[in-house]
Amino acid sequence: MAIEERKYPGELASPHQIRGLAEEYRKAAHLLLQLSRPGKPLTRAPFRLSAIHAIELYLTALLLQRGHAPDQIRKMQHDLSARTQHTLAAGLHLRTKTAAHLQTLSQNREYLITRYGPELAATTSQVNRLTATLEEVAVKVTVLLGSAATSRAAELVPGDEFS
Repeated sequence: MAIEERKYPGELASPHQIRGLAEEYRKAAHLLLQLSRPGKPLTRAPFRLSAIHAIELYLTALLLQRGHAPDQIRKMQHDLSARTQHTLAAGLHLRTKTAAHLQTLSQNREYLITRYGPELAATTSQVNRLTATLEEVAVKVTVLLGSAATSRAAELVPGDEFS
């Protein structure tokens, strides 16, 4: 009896499936933001976690679409700085402020602070900056993935299928 090799969750997911997951986290982030309370930074933690995760997934989707191997992407862990560098090299054009914010999110370890550091909740980036970063990444990655799918569909001849 052969031992079946276990695949890492998401290893077989397509870029469009990952982008779809990112979109759900983006929607959740917006809903969670509505539940936060002014003057209570801790109440924004669920929004932040969902927003940061959505950004990570959007960048991952683009990296997959541009040919990066899932295991190489996984080695980046939650480093948005590394993902940003690779996606910029792969053709993602972000505003200077957005690219800088993605670097800051990594440098300040906001992912970890959001998950485990309630005492540091007030030190994280502004909600409007995080929202703007999320929206720009979402729109620009979606456009790039859509244009890639459109290009691929135009190349198909009758009888071909997407792989």
